[in-house]
Amino acid sequence: MKPALQRILVVDDDSAGRRLTRATLVKAGFEVAEAANGRLALELLNQGLPDLVLLDVSMPEIDGFTVCAELRKLPGGTRVPVMMMTGLDDVKSIERAFEVGASDFITKPINWAILGHRVRYILRASSAINELAQSQRRLSNAQRIGDMGDWEWDSRRDRVLCSDQAARIFGHADAPAAADFAGFFAAVHEDDHASWQQACRRALSEDHAFAHDLRVRRRDGSLRHLHQQVEVIEYDAAGIPVRLAGAVHDVTRHKTAEAEIRRLAYYDPLTGLPNRLLFTEQLQRTLAHCERHGKPLAIMFIDLDNFKRVNDTLGHTCGDELLRTAGDRLAGSLRAYDALTRTAGDGTHAIARLGGDEFIVMVSDIQRPADVGVIAQRLVKTLEQPLVLQGTEVFVGGSVGVAIYPDDGRDIDTLLKNADTAMYRAKEAGRGGFQFYDASMNARALDRLMMETRLRRALERDEFVLHYQPRVDVESGRIVGAEALIRWQHPENGLLPPAEFIPLVEDVGLVIPIGEWAIDVACRQVAVWQGMGLGTIPVAVNLASTHLRERALPALVARAIKGHGLPPQCLEIEVTESILLADSAVSGEIADELNRMGVKLSIDDFGTGYSSLSYLKRLPIASLKIDRSFVRDLVTDPDDEAIVSAIIALAHSLKLKVVAEGVESEAQLAMLKARRCDEYQGYLTSRPVDGEEFARVVRKLLNGGSVISLAGLPAPLLAAPPHAMPAWRPAAA
Repeated sequence: MKPALQRILVVDDDSAGRRLTRATLVKAGFEVAEAANGRLALELLNQGLPDLVLLDVSMPEIDGFTVCAELRKLPGGTRVPVMMMTGLDDVKSIERAFEVGASDFITKPINWAILGHRVRYILRASSAINELAQSQRRLSNAQRIGDMGDWEWDSRRDRVLCSDQAARIFGHADAPAAADFAGFFAAVHEDDHASWQQACRRALSEDHAFAHDLRVRRRDGSLRHLHQQVEVIEYDAAGIPVRLAGAVHDVTRHKTAEAEIRRLAYYDPLTGLPNRLLFTEQLQRTLAHCERHGKPLAIMFIDLDNFKRVNDTLGHTCGDELLRTAGDRLAGSLRAYDALTRTAGDGTHAIARLGGDEFIVMVSDIQRPADVGVIAQRLVKTLEQPLVLQGTEVFVGGSVGVAIYPDDGRDIDTLLKNADTAMYRAKEAGRGGFQFYDASMNARALDRLMMETRLRRALERDEFVLHYQPRVDVESGRIVGAEALIRWQHPENGLLPPAEFIPLVEDVGLVIPIGEWAIDVACRQVAVWQGMGLGTIPVAVNLASTHLRERALPALVARAIKGHGLPPQCLEIEVTESILLADSAVSGEIADELNRMGVKLSIDDFGTGYSSLSYLKRLPIASLKIDRSFVRDLVTDPDDEAIVSAIIALAHSLKLKVVAEGVESEAQLAMLKARRCDEYQGYLTSRPVDGEEFARVVRKLLNGGSVISLAGLPAPLLAAPPHAMPAWRPAAA
């Protein structure tokens, strides 16, 4: 395709001169348009811009100066070269022409032989200038978008020249016309300024390029991170470097992203503490140091004691708040210890959250073995402090296991494993304490692991059994019900009481399925007793308070009762006071639904949990059970006597029944009777026994074939008082 001709606009009121100009330019290979005056010229310019304007100065209506000025105002008009045609001696017109934006001038009379060459030269120059301007604009945009700039420093005259973007990056409002090194780089962070200046001086003296990272403090106080590539670009006559050029890149966003990536990789997002990965790296370095210098190191494994209960009852939001608070308290406790011991040069520590409710602490530079115990005790005491979640004060506590390098292990895995083992030993010892590792714990840990593994299979292998303890009416001595208590018929270790496996049941997540199993088995046993002619004996089944948040619970209870052909009053659900933690509308709805079915709800171990009594109004509770810890010393301890009396009075004022647990003596029973306690259970009547043995106990108390009744329904009384029964020794709980 033939290239388009460059277009020239000739503006002149002299028609003869205009025709000669046109002929000359057409012959030189240009396309020419004409305008006889300034007004017509502006009309043509508004329709489209030419490649060049040849403009006479003196014209009627609108002169050439005005046309040139108006052209420069049009979009793209600044890029069109303008040649003004003036008289040879008209110096003032030439000066004014340049003032209004003319590119060049040509004097009259025109030398027609050189006009085409002159126009061609102006067009080439204009094209070069426009391309340079576009290139500068593209460079400026690229630098602005990429947060980059460039600068040069002439060390001989100590002058810095820079791009607009470089000026902005280094904190200047505009690019300074001329700035010295110190002035241009004045915003460089005080901690980086000396090294930056030294790097530039060394580049000149040693003639080498370099990269350098530094920080700049902006006027608003913000800190920016910069990366620079610098090299020598000019030498003097003796070959000595005299000028540096630098490309600067604002990498603040990259630094921020790197910091965020590091935070996500190395820090726990919930507590802000280091995670296992960062802690392991720190521990690896510290172990190497301790090995080189023959120093001990302590690892402390920390587990919150009641986190699962809080998390299950109050929900994950409160569980997260608990973990954050625990992390802050542990870190604060270690900082306090560090401040106390810093003058002695010891107390170096690190803390991390491993996951769940597990934290870990490393303490190095130990001066005395006793210091480790002091720190562990401090951590335990810190976690003993109460905290408020959703308006409820709760006590969580924690157990700590300690392993010492090198005695308890020389590598990370061994130390962590042994500290974990010691922590479980602390839990088994009663929680809320700490234990140092010893080799015998590994055998116990292995036993625990095997127990957990066996426990997961116990339910499907039908290894759990229910034993039943009679509930007796205090006034009449009648058996009015029973409490179902779970046992594990372990194939190797025999019959295990709940204390030996219930904590593991919680750990392996079997609380809900075992509760559902217990409901069905208890209902089946009541049906068996009915078939034996013993009447309908109400049975209380203990459930985890989290079960009252299971929407399927009422339907499950209804299926069990209906499936075994029983009235709803045969079943009672017992939960502990931890239900107070769950201020949940769901729990209330489920409790109400059970109550409408006729299934009663009672609070077990009353008085040992939480202080709020609002649940007594919220939930349809039928009875309170006084914990055995108050009954045990009822006869000898005035405080226990006062507590028991208060609980009975409170319950009766709310029209609730009271059941006392753990009654073992006639004296205890007499005091309960004097205070109008409604029912009791304990070894005074019978230890918990299996279903068949329970039937024999009931038969022994029956007089003349009488049957037991549901509360509120008429039936013959049991004739024999409980003290007339053969007593069982409290050998098994």
